[in-house]
Amino acid sequence: MLKLIWIILSLFVIGLVFLRTPQNQGLTSFSTKNNLLGSPSSAEQFLNTLTVILMIAYFFLAILFNTLN
Repeated sequence: MLKLIWIILSLFVIGLVFLRTPQNQGLTSFSTKNNLLGSPSSAEQFLNTLTVILMIAYFFLAILFNTLN
């Protein structure tokens, strides 16, 4: 059961990483950027937070899996 949750979580993290937009688009994005600090929108900030949380859960399950076997 734990292995199934780990596989589903890994597929979800992979999909979430592909869903995010790339931050670096070359030198043209520097001239068109309004804010130099690049504050993310609320949706992008939510995706960043969700990605970090799911990656932490993935590594926690990997460590737990390694200690059980």
